[in-house]
Amino acid sequence: MTEISVNDEIQQLEEEIEFLSKQLQEKKELLEAIRHNQNEEKQNEDISSAEISRYSRQIILPSLGLNGQKRLKNSSVLIVGIGGLGCPAALYLVSAGVGHIGLIDYDKVEINNLHRQVLHSENDIGLLKTNSASAKLKRLNKNVKMTNHKCQLTSDNSISIVSQYDIILDATDNVATRYLLNDTCVFVKKPLVSGSALQMEGQLTIYNHLSSPCYRCLYPHPPPPNTVNNCSSSGVLGPVCGVIGVLQALEAIKLILNLEETLSGRMLLFDGYDTTFRCIKLRKKKLDCDICGINPKIKHLMDYEQFCGSSANDKNTYISLIDKTERITVNDLYKIRLTLEPHILIDVRSNSEYNMCHLPNSLNIHVNSLEKDINCINKKIEDLKQNSDDPKIIFICRRGNDSQLAVKLLKTKLNTQNIIDVEGGLHAWSIKIDNNFPLY
Repeated sequence: MTEISVNDEIQQLEEEIEFLSKQLQEKKELLEAIRHNQNEEKQNEDISSAEISRYSRQIILPSLGLNGQKRLKNSSVLIVGIGGLGCPAALYLVSAGVGHIGLIDYDKVEINNLHRQVLHSENDIGLLKTNSASAKLKRLNKNVKMTNHKCQLTSDNSISIVSQYDIILDATDNVATRYLLNDTCVFVKKPLVSGSALQMEGQLTIYNHLSSPCYRCLYPHPPPPNTVNNCSSSGVLGPVCGVIGVLQALEAIKLILNLEETLSGRMLLFDGYDTTFRCIKLRKKKLDCDICGINPKIKHLMDYEQFCGSSANDKNTYISLIDKTERITVNDLYKIRLTLEPHILIDVRSNSEYNMCHLPNSLNIHVNSLEKDINCINKKIEDLKQNSDDPKIIFICRRGNDSQLAVKLLKTKLNTQNIIDVEGGLHAWSIKIDNNFPLY
């Protein structure tokens, strides 16, 4: 065989291979098209005439359409915390036809929840929040699958629960759970729609989505426990929770629909005092972030209560800042007041809390004003010393946290060394001494 004929044969084989490769690619594309059409037909069958009528006002939106409604139906969202944010978020996600909603909460409905947690009613007091909420949501839309997780989210169960859902909503109000949810979502690659509301303000962003930072990128270290406030300690206006919760639902829906204009990489700030919204741009993912960076240091979930120095729920919000010898119980306080032992009882809560309820003959000075009023306190001590060598200066607050701060702050600045606080505060007083004293 000549060299020319060999080259011709090689060229012919190469041309045949190229031809067959093109045919193979065409067959693959045809097969993919058939499968796509088959899926489309299957999804078309999944949207009934009744559902088209139900969701018609949103289906006619150009940004949603029938395919968007199918996306909603085939998606799943986990709502962590069925409180002030979780309730309105759940209402609108279920109303929009999201196919599977997961609810996770360990708590029961209390009367002080009702001003903001709009899925619960007076008849639900004492019920698990997951049961109360899912019952209302099922009546709203029977087509939506509801899954109740009647537990507290922990490092042991977080990954197994979160991995079941497409999108996660953080509707909690404590730092430990925020870090836990963030780390879990990074590990299982889920977007985290994070909202918060306190007093008259709220904020909202999406972590761990596309190029957006994770929570640790912005807050690599938790704040000191005594600087963290929540709704239980600082209060919140119900409609502020509603605004942020509804916007969480909106952002989740936009993520499901793959819309570009989400809060990924941005943070929305809401001021309820003057009803204004402000959006700020967040920094990009940190390359050296401990969990989502190039060389992450965090490989496993940790003990987040220990990491943050605070509880992951509001049922045990007590902190320890002073020695036990500087504390008394509510029973001790009761005996002191009963025997008229010389003392000054200083209530360090806010004026609005003090006016709501307080112990008789107590002095109200907010914890932030103590140093400013030090001369006033010392004068009262000197007046009392005329009848007693060593009068007790007793600080009290709602749960016994701010009162510890008061002792720590003033124990070297007052004209006496007999400075103590009441462990458990007025909360413990209501439970152990006077059941008629308001518990809030």
